[in-house]
Amino acid sequence: MEYTTGKQGRIFVCRLADNEDMLSELTALAEKEGIKAAYFYVVGAIKKGDLIVGPKDDTMPPIPVVRNIDQIYEVTGMGTIFPADGHPKIHFHGAFGNQFNNMTGCLRRFSEVFLILEVIVVEILDIDVKRVFDDKSQFYLLTI
Repeated sequence: MEYTTGKQGRIFVCRLADNEDMLSELTALAEKEGIKAAYFYVVGAIKKGDLIVGPKDDTMPPIPVVRNIDQIYEVTGMGTIFPADGHPKIHFHGAFGNQFNNMTGCLRRFSEVFLILEVIVVEILDIDVKRVFDDKSQFYLLTI
């Protein structure tokens, strides 16, 4: 295990409105506020998005199993913001559920908020952490 230590910085309380894209809004916040590293918590609902629910099997690069979110799901989860190629990159995992289905996974590409999504972003200061593209996995992996 590799690790580093940092200090807690600013705390942002965010209210995302109906139809906003959580992933792009958090990326824009990080760019606007100069957030280099952070973690965040989410609570609310999403009505559209692509959810990666795991790899198909144990091959490299992994073949993602995608579940399309096309109805309203309550969501709670947490994620991180670290730079990749000089820009903020969001990594979010959450639990999604409604009266018909429950899923856990990684929200990617886009997401569309239903009604409201509350996000608490906690900045991490004094660390040098980034995501670097890994040829084997084809993912941007955390590098310390």
